[in-house]
Amino acid sequence: MKIVYLITGSGGSFYCGNCYRDMIYLRAIRKVPGINASAVPLYLPPDDTNTETGMDKNVFFGAISMYLREKVPFLKNMPVFFDKIVDSGPMLKMAARRAGTTRTTGLEEMTLNMIKGENAFPEKELQRLIDYLCKDGKPDIIHLSNALVIGLARQIKKKLNVKIVCSLLNEDDWIDEMMEPYQSGAWKLIAREANNVDIFLTPSNYYKELFICKTGISDENFHVIPLGFDPDLKKIEKKDNYPAIGYFCRISSQNGIDKLVDAFIELKSVNKLPGLTLHISGGYTGDDKPFIADQIKKIKDNGLKSFVRIYPEFHGNSKQEFFNNIDVMCVPVRKHDGYGLYILEANAAGVPVVQPATGAFPEIVERTGGGITYTPDTVGALSANLLKILSDRELCVGLGKKGKENVLKELSLIKMSEGLSKVYNSLMG
Repeated sequence: MKIVYLITGSGGSFYCGNCYRDMIYLRAIRKVPGINASAVPLYLPPDDTNTETGMDKNVFFGAISMYLREKVPFLKNMPVFFDKIVDSGPMLKMAARRAGTTRTTGLEEMTLNMIKGENAFPEKELQRLIDYLCKDGKPDIIHLSNALVIGLARQIKKKLNVKIVCSLLNEDDWIDEMMEPYQSGAWKLIAREANNVDIFLTPSNYYKELFICKTGISDENFHVIPLGFDPDLKKIEKKDNYPAIGYFCRISSQNGIDKLVDAFIELKSVNKLPGLTLHISGGYTGDDKPFIADQIKKIKDNGLKSFVRIYPEFHGNSKQEFFNNIDVMCVPVRKHDGYGLYILEANAAGVPVVQPATGAFPEIVERTGGGITYTPDTVGALSANLLKILSDRELCVGLGKKGKENVLKELSLIKMSEGLSKVYNSLMG
């Protein structure tokens, strides 16, 4: 069985849960005998440190050329050689670093066009993609990264007549920041184009219900397959006994780093945890820089600069060092998350989590047993629960140990690959 994933990348400038999820899907399904799986990036190149055998280097529908066609009328029919120049690897990586990449302002029309699939994807580029997909034989299944590119389903089916699977996770992060009538229009268009998808996959029951609520489509073709994770980190005993809080995600307002900074300042002010430090990792975009500067100023103004460490990288040895240096992790997102892969990342390293009881967090933390959730979602409740877990060494170590055990047992790549292969086989009949 030949399966090709069409993956929309972030360009590797920040920790992107959806990008990691796509890589995990690819890694998991390639463990199944009889399945030939590969991945082709759309818009932006994949993170170099997160690529593996099976991830293609060619980028289709490059972000820069797509943007120029949308915004500059006389470039709608730009020649192929110009596409190659503006969508070269260095140019796309530069765009990923400088742009917000998760900012909807000015991209509303483009978003609707991509969902519709009409006019958004140039015919020459679409045919180039089709030819590329079939270079070693026609694929049996095309797996789309998210519903924001659902317009490709109709285009690909028309040309190849293959089965289409579409992953769903956090599309609402993008759509719900759009102004009306774009926001409601986007959900209506997704509902319309859903008929071209054979199966929808999502990692949590929370997001399945949210997506159905937003679109009004039937749940008949939905499958919930929790993300799996094979730990590649070894939790090493810390060199000191000072308590440490960690944050591992894109460093942004949406992901609530300012709430964690405020909770940290509050904990330092009462001084019940002598030597408490805050470790931050996950990368950022150009749009995040002013916000990050505000947080750094807040930390300096409170005289806490020496107690905070920001890691320049979020993978490889830097990631290993980060998890080895913390006792508990928290990503207090503002926008409810449909999963939270960083919870599995932390638990896999033997680190417990403290998360607000929003979105899919209660569902995931209950499954792993590797942390606690709190309500209401306030800075006061966050600092109180961080104090609770960091003041009780037995509780902290016990939750970390339980989380790691359950990730290994219930949320492994093998478990996930079994779920995926079952879905793919059911499609092929």
